[in-house]
Amino acid sequence: MQLDDPHFSRRRFLKGATAALAAPQAFAADPYPSKPVRIVVGYAPGGTSDALARLVADRLGPRLGQQVIVENRPGAGGMLGTDYVAKAAPDGHTLLLASIGITLYPYIYAKVPYDVQKDLLPVAQLVSAPNFVAVSANSPIKSVRELINAAKANPGSLTFASPGAGSTPFLSGEVFKQMAGVNLVHVPYKGSSPAVMDLAGGNVTVMFDNATLPLIKSGRLRGLAVTTARRSASAPDLPTLAESGLPGYDITSWYGVVAPMGTPDDIAKRLNTEINAILAQSDVKERLFAMGCDPVISSQAQFADYVKRELALWKLLIKDSGMKIDM
Repeated sequence: MQLDDPHFSRRRFLKGATAALAAPQAFAADPYPSKPVRIVVGYAPGGTSDALARLVADRLGPRLGQQVIVENRPGAGGMLGTDYVAKAAPDGHTLLLASIGITLYPYIYAKVPYDVQKDLLPVAQLVSAPNFVAVSANSPIKSVRELINAAKANPGSLTFASPGAGSTPFLSGEVFKQMAGVNLVHVPYKGSSPAVMDLAGGNVTVMFDNATLPLIKSGRLRGLAVTTARRSASAPDLPTLAESGLPGYDITSWYGVVAPMGTPDDIAKRLNTEINAILAQSDVKERLFAMGCDPVISSQAQFADYVKRELALWKLLIKDSGMKIDM
């Protein structure tokens, strides 16, 4: 066969064209996720953030077809973990189990190394939850009024624990101090779990934290009140702080999943869809209720709007009001 044979030339052309069309596919982006996904928690293992992250990770992995790993990076009230995610590659493989704390940092810390609205992308809200005010079961304090009276009678002698400055339990305690006119000494921990254990042991006086609920139910802690405007279905016998002599007190904690800003829309949308499907599962709802949390199914846009409102609320409450916070 001659090289100028028209049949040979056609076959050679078709073969080359097919190869050329296939070549770009070799360089196409890998389908998401192409490797294990990490959910970063800015607190030590054992607290509410950690428990929520592990619950989501266990259910999300099979839905994504990849392993989902929980990575604890405690410190600075969750800010170290938040900063790590804010600077991570925006490819959907590094996520943050965020709490209300991300909307507090700008008004508490003198310098925050990231901008919540510019560096973090809200993906899906998980839950809303009250903080439970609790003391050791062996404490002589049996009510909020007794706590306030004891603090006034012994200024600077009573302590309140939190998983770190900037966390919701920290702010719950600080707002309590302001509204009750008392001086409680803040004792920060690297996570809720060690703080709750010290509270049960009587090493600190009081704690304002969702993580206290299991020990309240087991009898190791005595619940005094909830921080929300309404009583919690998880502990309906506990009065609100507003009912206990602090009218207007209302702090609702929340948790959600955020990603580095710049994460592709299709990846963020898929994560939102999968997480909402997990929250709708009946056994997941039961586990969340047992933790004192109410599942919140929302779109990305709804969660983003909620974060903006929280930023505005805490700016008004802390910065614009001139409230002093002991750090």
